Amino acid sequence: MGNTVVFGTTFVDVKGFAAFRYDPLGRNIGSVKIVHGGVGRNVAENFANVGMPVSFVSIMEDSAIGRDVERHLREIGVDLSRTVKVPEKGIGMWLVILDENGNQMGSISGVPDFTPLERYLEESGESVLAEADAVALEVDLTERIAEMVIRLAEKPVYSVVGNTSVVLARKDLVRRTDCFICNQIEAAKFFGEDILAFSPEEMLRYLPEAARRENLKSVVVTMGELGAVYFDGKTGEAGFCPPEPAKVVDTTGAGDAFFSGTVMGLIRGCPLSGAVRFGAKLAAATISREETNCPVNRAFFSA
Repeated sequence: MGNTVVFGTTFVDVKGFAAFRYDPLGRNIGSVKIVHGGVGRNVAENFANVGMPVSFVSIMEDSAIGRDVERHLREIGVDLSRTVKVPEKGIGMWLVILDENGNQMGSISGVPDFTPLERYLEESGESVLAEADAVALEVDLTERIAEMVIRLAEKPVYSVVGNTSVVLARKDLVRRTDCFICNQIEAAKFFGEDILAFSPEEMLRYLPEAARRENLKSVVVTMGELGAVYFDGKTGEAGFCPPEPAKVVDTTGAGDAFFSGTVMGLIRGCPLSGAVRFGAKLAAATISREETNCPVNRAFFSA
């Protein structure tokens, strides 16, 4: 099976879990956990955990935290030969508060400095992309990185949202990717319309025309516990994917897992309608645990 090259961020997540009903103005008893995160890093780990060959292209910090992240990724089989190691500002920090039901109540991000990665891709981007049979791109790294990756990639590019900074400023880059996967809030910003209260049925009626208007090849909009709606611009097929049953422990990482499973399905030759079901399955496995990734399951595609 071909190699997927993931371009994205490396973060360390500091998670606070409320033990009882969350009070945003008061003190909350609970637990605090530090876990490895970052959209791109999460995607790379998800691929490795289900046995899909994957390389991760990112900034890697030469610090105790950075070495721990690197050690873990190598142990599960992620190829890190194309990461760029820097002495500092190579890992982002994400502070998140979750209520008693595992739902995110607020967060603050401190992002890495991507300048060294830009320089590296300017010098070695062609050789990095030559190794890719598919590309998973966190579009919001920087405009320059997104431009280089999309221009140099000769295989399918699947785009996932980070913080929407590049996605909203450079919609032309998203249009050049093979499938745009986002959540309902991100879709509302991208399409510039108030669709936050849409039901899946309303989204299903809305999405095909919106995607055609924006010249998107394919798009998937996740809607949390309501499921996901998709439109394949190549075939004209639109549909709804219900969520997989799951006991919610922590919803962080669910979107990254959905993206990972969907892209894996597409890489394995599934139509978009089948690929999103793998996305829903992987998301359910992820929200059932405190980590931001799916569990190791090398039989995922045969179960």
